[in-house]
Amino acid sequence: MNKNAQLVINSVLAVAVAVLFFLQLRTPHVAATAASPGVVDRPPAPAGQSVTPPDDSLIATTPIPTPEINAASGGAAAEGSVALVRKVGYVKSGELLEGYKGAKTARAAYDAKLARWEREHQAAVQAFQAAVQQYQAKAAGMLEGQRAEQEQKLQQQEQQVAQRQQQLQQQAVEEEGKLNEQVLGKVNKLLERYGKEHNFDLILVAGNGSVAYGRPALDLTQPVLQLLNAEYAAGKR
Repeated sequence: MNKNAQLVINSVLAVAVAVLFFLQLRTPHVAATAASPGVVDRPPAPAGQSVTPPDDSLIATTPIPTPEINAASGGAAAEGSVALVRKVGYVKSGELLEGYKGAKTARAAYDAKLARWEREHQAAVQAFQAAVQQYQAKAAGMLEGQRAEQEQKLQQQEQQVAQRQQQLQQQAVEEEGKLNEQVLGKVNKLLERYGKEHNFDLILVAGNGSVAYGRPALDLTQPVLQLLNAEYAAGKR
C-alpha cells in the first residue's frame, strides 16, 4: 500500500514538472510577441497548403510620420524634416524677351551699331578692290620695281581690311554680351522681387526645353511681362 502511494505521488510530481517546463518554454515567446507592436499576425495556412513567410521588410508595419505643410507658417514641416516647396511658378523666356519693350529698344540700338560696322567694312573692301583694279590697269606700263612696290602696298591694305574685320566682329560679340547681360539682369531682378512679394518658393524659367510641361495656371509670363513694360514706361530702366 505504501509502495503504491509512493508511485502515485511520484507520477503526479513528474507531470507537474513537465507542465512547468512546458509553460517556462512558452512564456518568453508570448512576451516577445506582446512586446512587438506593428507586427502583422499571419493567418493559418489552408489545409494541404504551406505558407511561405513574407519578406521581413514587409512584416513591420510601424507607421512613418508624414510631414504636413503648414500654410500659415510658410510650409514649415515637422522638426528634422526637409522643407517642402509649396508655391511654384514659371515664365517663358522667349515670350518674355520678345514682349519686353526694354529688350526691343536695346536690340534696336545694337542692330544700328551692327549696320554701321557693316557699312564701314564694306567701304574698306570696296576701296581695296578699286585699288587692285587700278593696279591691274596700270601694271603693264610699270617698271618691275614699281609693280613690286604697288603689290606690297596692296598686301598691306588687304591685311588692314582683314584685321579691321576681326576687330568689328569681336566688338559685335562684346556688345551683344553686354546687351544680354543688361536685359537679363533687369528681368532676373524683377522676377526675384515678384517672387518675394507674392510668396513664391520657386520660379522656373522655361526655355530651350528646360521645362517639359507646366500647368497653365502656374504660367507667370504675362503678369511679369506687364510689370516689366509698366516699369520701363515709367522710367525704371
